[in-house]
Amino acid sequence: MHEHTFATLMAGGSGTRFWPLSRRTRPKQILPIAGDRPMIRVTLDRLGGQVPPERVLVATGADQEAGIRKVLPEIPAENFLLEPTPRNTAPCLALASATALARDPLAVMVCLPADHVIRPAEAFRNALTLATKRADRAGTLLTFGIRPTRPATGYGYILAGEETIPGVRTVREFEEKPGLEKAERFLKHGGYRWNSGMFTWRADAFLAEVETHLPVLATGIAKIARDPACLSKVFPTLPSISVDCGIMERTGRAEIVDAAFGWDDVGSFEALSRLIDRDQAGNYIRGDAVVLDGEGLIIDSGGGRTVGALGVSDLVIIATDDVVLVCSRRRAEDVKLLVGKLTLAGREDLA
Repeated sequence: MHEHTFATLMAGGSGTRFWPLSRRTRPKQILPIAGDRPMIRVTLDRLGGQVPPERVLVATGADQEAGIRKVLPEIPAENFLLEPTPRNTAPCLALASATALARDPLAVMVCLPADHVIRPAEAFRNALTLATKRADRAGTLLTFGIRPTRPATGYGYILAGEETIPGVRTVREFEEKPGLEKAERFLKHGGYRWNSGMFTWRADAFLAEVETHLPVLATGIAKIARDPACLSKVFPTLPSISVDCGIMERTGRAEIVDAAFGWDDVGSFEALSRLIDRDQAGNYIRGDAVVLDGEGLIIDSGGGRTVGALGVSDLVIIATDDVVLVCSRRRAEDVKLLVGKLTLAGREDLA
């Protein structure tokens, strides 16, 4: 990988779709959702040591810092970029890019969500090596495109264009999350890729695009770069916008890496059906559970309780030491609505 590479782990989310496993101060990125190790630990280890700890930045909220530092003790304290309030990915990555650029004028950024499942790791590292070299030489902003395996409606799509170098293509257009009919057309077309939300760019090239397309954000980040003590005052005033909408869909310098690895963003409990082996009845079970005449169940009883399910199908059942969640699999994306209701009811102890 490029010798000036910095890695930014984006770990600011609270993982409300994984409630009650994930909580505000115990978000899913520090939990073993997809295996036996915390997801952010797996994300860092996946780099294979090619980015040293002193060049790894962690963007997160102040209330999550303690939990993440326990999981990643080798990351220096000064590498934690603590957002006073969530402002989406464009401000997050602009701050990370400005931080890296201040330390190294030749900084190349690798920006990775902390809660994805990617296999095999070697293919992932090969893609990063290709992307960092391309970003450094061409000054382009690269995203990683995943070949669709199903007509998913929960992902954004990118239409890839002609090849610029082997493994890298131009971007023809970005498509927001489609309906099922459109997603099926994208799958059949063959030229569309899932937008993985992972990026590589040279820090100076990205910040130049921020100045062009999001000048208010650029001004705010410049203030913070000059005086880090003003972070708590300035950051909450920055525009809340995703890097896709704010930069990638507007820039003429976007490219896409054709990823040759398996990927899942583990966006809701439904993802467990792709990560856990199913039993003969088609149930996905982790922990202690007994099922009779049930099928298509997703069960996680890691809280020490035994779950019994009789004569039910297509449910998500999650049991922790203090909460039991039961919902239909088709409503798994809406679990966050329960968290909102608990918050409104003053049940912060459970949210």
